[in-house]
Amino acid sequence: MTRTSQWPLPSDSIRYVVPSRMVQMLDTHPLTQDLYPLAFGHYRQARGHHMHRQHHDDHLLIYCTDGLAHLNVEGESHHIHAGDLLLLPKGAAHRYSADTDQPWSLHWVHFAGSLAAAFCEHMGFSRQTLIRHVGQQPRLLVDFNGLLSVQQTGFRPSGLIHAANRLRQLLTAIPLCAEPLAHRQPLDLDSLHGFMKEHLDERLTLENLAELSGLSPAHFATRYRSLTGVAPIQHFLHLKVERACQLLDNSDLSFRSISDSLGYEDSYYFSRLFKKVMGVSPRDYRHTRRH
Repeated sequence: MTRTSQWPLPSDSIRYVVPSRMVQMLDTHPLTQDLYPLAFGHYRQARGHHMHRQHHDDHLLIYCTDGLAHLNVEGESHHIHAGDLLLLPKGAAHRYSADTDQPWSLHWVHFAGSLAAAFCEHMGFSRQTLIRHVGQQPRLLVDFNGLLSVQQTGFRPSGLIHAANRLRQLLTAIPLCAEPLAHRQPLDLDSLHGFMKEHLDERLTLENLAELSGLSPAHFATRYRSLTGVAPIQHFLHLKVERACQLLDNSDLSFRSISDSLGYEDSYYFSRLFKKVMGVSPRDYRHTRRH
């Protein structure tokens, strides 16, 4: 069984430990064997909380939401503050304790599975990087609390399988939250998309759009894709094709004229882009829509 701290829980804190027989089920079930929780919980103002593990057999992720704690990992000392994510990897000897005057509040989960180490790397942790400051992240709190939905299900396989997949959701969300704070400038998508629609007659570049957001082109492209699922220039092209469809439907303009109005002097080039997006040529699209 996973070794959790023996800190006596007050009424407003939670500790949930998966029984050994159910851990064996999670370790072999095709939906969970890659990644599954062993224990998880939430400690609020954990005064007197401390732990020392010389032999650590799983991975432990801790999110400090308030207060302060003191950590030593393989002889190296650290301080954990509110907004810090801490990853204690399998095999790393460690000890930690809540600060006497400002005891930490924390969400935590022990986890294992054949892809557990890969998930640690995906989150941006390594032997050299055990702590990442992400600040206050409501999204992470929702995902940590989602694990606790397994409570009062009687250790049923269906509940634990659900918890395992909530864990996957939590760990894959962390890279989206863990960007350096200096670069976490939000994007005003409404303004960006409005600007695109006002300039459909032009050939905007990634640099043009990035400049509006005050970001480098590479960082802007990454942030935009993380929010929308597509590249910014791809979305701009889709807006152009959408406009072309409207003109094909509602006017007798030639496709050459339509291409011209959308900033493409080479109508054959735009025709190929149109077909790539719509799956049919402009001519076939107009014929199908009108007949």
